[in-house]
Amino acid sequence: MTVSAEWPRRPKRRSACESRHRNPHKGLNTRAENSHQPTRQRERARCQFRTPAHMQRFLEPFGPIRQHFCPGRRLLPAAAYRAILSGRCANWNELTGVAA
Repeated sequence: MTVSAEWPRRPKRRSACESRHRNPHKGLNTRAENSHQPTRQRERARCQFRTPAHMQRFLEPFGPIRQHFCPGRRLLPAAAYRAILSGRCANWNELTGVAA
């Protein structure tokens, strides 16, 4: 029995971002609306990572940093948001040793 170098074949690994086969006419009206939904935006952002472990290693240190610089804009008036953000930026510059 001759065994080929390609045997046994493994199934091709599919990325989570590979497009699936779908009817090209289905949902064309809602494509623009759905692509801007928060769930779809998070899904698009995850496409750059090959594995969940890689994503976790990359994102773990950035969670607290993002929370520090995003005080919740929709909950605050513009003047209060600017005051909070300038205070947080000054705090960040002090912690990182960046000269003002």
